[in-house]
Amino acid sequence: MAEHRIRETIGAILEKAPDAARAYHSLPDDMRKRVIGGLDAHGLKTLTGLLKAAKKKSFTTADKRHIEIAAGLADTPVYLIDESLIEENMRILHYVKDRTGCKVLHALKSYATFATFPVMAEHLDGVCASGINEARLGREEFNKEVHTFGAAYKDSEIKGILKYSDSIVFNSFYQLERYGAMARKRGLQIGLRVNPGYSEVEAEMYNPCADRSRLGITHEIFNREFSKVKDIIEGIHFHAMCEQNSDVLERILASFERLYGQYIKGLKWVNFGGGHHITRDDYDIERLIRLINNFRKRYGTGVYLEPGEASVLKAGVLISSVLDIIDNKGRVAVMDTSAETHMPDVLLMPYRPHIMGSGQPGDKRHTYRVAGPTCLAGDIIGDYSFDRPLKRGDRLIFTDMALYSIVKNTTFNGINLPDIAVLREEGMLKLIKTFGYKDYRNRQSL
Repeated sequence: MAEHRIRETIGAILEKAPDAARAYHSLPDDMRKRVIGGLDAHGLKTLTGLLKAAKKKSFTTADKRHIEIAAGLADTPVYLIDESLIEENMRILHYVKDRTGCKVLHALKSYATFATFPVMAEHLDGVCASGINEARLGREEFNKEVHTFGAAYKDSEIKGILKYSDSIVFNSFYQLERYGAMARKRGLQIGLRVNPGYSEVEAEMYNPCADRSRLGITHEIFNREFSKVKDIIEGIHFHAMCEQNSDVLERILASFERLYGQYIKGLKWVNFGGGHHITRDDYDIERLIRLINNFRKRYGTGVYLEPGEASVLKAGVLISSVLDIIDNKGRVAVMDTSAETHMPDVLLMPYRPHIMGSGQPGDKRHTYRVAGPTCLAGDIIGDYSFDRPLKRGDRLIFTDMALYSIVKNTTFNGINLPDIAVLREEGMLKLIKTFGYKDYRNRQSL
């Protein structure tokens, strides 16, 4: 029976059958790996294309149901997380694991809505955390591997971090000296974060390798100190990417290996960090697979990836209502959502989020500035155009809002946080979290 399913799936892939991607995903892990082993280079490239096309189709058809849900909501704003789209992203990440034997961790810093963790945990190996609260959440709610990195740890928190973590990565030799013995006593794997000496992140705010960066031990210091502690180090971690493709990783790896290659053999793992936009439509998955496989062959070590955005890329929207329309040298739509409070990266990066059905200013007949309700003059989401005039009460849907939104939002001006709803895979909409006055008040004082 198993042999028949494997042969049938290989045949569907080679014939580019419409159900080939579904057939592949439906197989258990060992059978998927046997399918991969039964395909030549051309067949593997075909499979990659089929899986990406299937994912893209699922995302394209999701817009209609999000629009229908938005129209039926009793109140806004609402973050709507589509679990079926998270599943599609997970399948792509799982495929990378199938092809390489690497492990993939979800970066909690980007998204931590644990109502969807069961779907994610079916595919991923665990989470990476930045401190005690993320580590605890990962242990209690994801319940798989927890890898923790912090720029510096506190005496008052280190015991908790070690309690909840399987691996801890230190950012300096001082931190290793201070807490390394405690970590070893508890049986944790110990790693060091290094600066790979190369990055292509343009925004300095997000560039871990910028001048005077605190993130990662520089090569000069590492080269001087590593020999003293090498016997207790099991892994090296680097992170130098932000929303980038695998060609960037290739250039970072060249720098990393030039600086640190002599230290890698004998380690259990190297963590390639995050910022890999693996689930983006134009991401070069075949290149990523080649890079990982070649690295593992050269050094005989395990590889971790820790994407955050890729886990939930385009899998959530923020639904908002037009409260008022102001005329001041152009029309301004005042929303019940805010860039400052509900999507802070819009102002920090900055970037202009997409609104379903909108265009660039002037592309369509009616152009508006879309802005938040706070007192901050710069609480501006962006300028957009629409086919028809906006009306008070209209619902606008901001796309790609699962990542770096819920984990970063604030209650500035006492603005309520958006509700959080999850659209389950079977089509059931569940409101999982609402916010009100107590959430605002209890942050201010006892």
